[in-house]
Amino acid sequence: MTDSWATFGADLHLETTGAAGLRAGLMDALREAVRTGRLAPGTRLPSSRGLAADLGVARNTVADAYAELVAEGWLTARQGSGTRVAQRAEPRPPAGRTVRARAARSRPAHNLLGGSPDLSTFPRADWLKASRRALSAAPNDAFGYGDPRGRIELRTVLAGYLARARGVYADPERIMICAGFVHALKLMGPVLRKRRVREVAVESYGLDIHRNLLADAGLRLPCLPVDGLGARTGELAALRGVGAVLMTPAHQFPTGVPLHPDRRAAAVDWARGTGGLILEDDYDGEFRYDRQPVGALQGLDPERVVHLGTTSKSLAPGLRLGWMVLPDSLVGEVSEAKGMSDWSSSALDQLTLAEFIESGAYDRHVRSMRLRYRHRRDQLVEALAERAPGVRVSGIAAGLHAVLELPEGTEPSVLRAAAWQGLALEGISRFRHPDAAPGRDALVIGYGTPTDSAWSGALDALCRVLP
Repeated sequence: MTDSWATFGADLHLETTGAAGLRAGLMDALREAVRTGRLAPGTRLPSSRGLAADLGVARNTVADAYAELVAEGWLTARQGSGTRVAQRAEPRPPAGRTVRARAARSRPAHNLLGGSPDLSTFPRADWLKASRRALSAAPNDAFGYGDPRGRIELRTVLAGYLARARGVYADPERIMICAGFVHALKLMGPVLRKRRVREVAVESYGLDIHRNLLADAGLRLPCLPVDGLGARTGELAALRGVGAVLMTPAHQFPTGVPLHPDRRAAAVDWARGTGGLILEDDYDGEFRYDRQPVGALQGLDPERVVHLGTTSKSLAPGLRLGWMVLPDSLVGEVSEAKGMSDWSSSALDQLTLAEFIESGAYDRHVRSMRLRYRHRRDQLVEALAERAPGVRVSGIAAGLHAVLELPEGTEPSVLRAAAWQGLALEGISRFRHPDAAPGRDALVIGYGTPTDSAWSGALDALCRVLP
């Protein structure tokens, strides 16, 4: 029989099968309680008579266990002071445990960082069904190395989906499956260098990891200004030496504005006139709230635009599934670059995504999440109007983030206040190109990131730190 004893705050589970077994079990339980810190140094233990009465055993059994632990140095016993836990050096926890504990302590209470969906909403049941169907139907060659472009099943399904949902001209032979947007840039950088491209224009606001990847490929990155109509593509012609431009035309990150139709046309005209390439990051292309989705830029000229998309927002970044829709002239070069470096996307995951899209589960999930995120966006706008009426919100027609305009000079102080509240936030200056002119003070709020249960607390914390 196993008894549990918690007289002084430590649960001791020990086998009570005979005096010898009890004595050994009691000693092991006390050693473990001291070793793990449940019994702190100096803690006074019950008297041998009291513990024996609690356990229903002879007093000598407990007294013998205490005596042996005193001899081993785990306990101390003094007349008039009782039996206590010895002042031993605390055991050092394994390094991994220390790191995990430190990480847990430093984790913010609320997370409003952009760039992530609500991971708790991943459609596990539907994905599992799709995975089972995909595995049952998978041909034997799916478990080999395969085509570096990816499984033909997924490329075929994506071609139909992208044409229908995003207006992309996407022949399966032009599609390259990759492990997300960063992987796509890693592949494109060396290909552009090999084509004698030396400069790639990037928007004045964007992710530094993307700039760094292109810079690591030996490319210079002149800054293309962004304003309320998106990137100022009319200025591309003045950037002499630029052979490509990286843009987020569907929903500029982080400012949140779509590229104006005139500027979309200007970008394509520039590419046609110079032989340049447009790298189109279809950021937030799935999530439009107040108007119909804007078609992909690639549909205007499939030979001058590389269309880049992922499942990171629509499903989860952990899937590591993305795609490039390439101009015909680039397919061979990018295939060679990818084939020489890796086959980075699991064939089974590719087949599962193909089944997930073809079954209609992907469309249903995106529609459901569009409603959920729109509701959160509306709650954010309402809370700001009521509790921070001096803060203007913009960039909310699409996507999973909003921009909150702050009074001039207040961005650093608001971020410090957020840190004190345990609220993870980023200011817009975090995304500014090093060569861009100083701009407005603002916060980039990722309202898609928290779970439903954490959303209201995160929203309250945000309102508390706003000026």
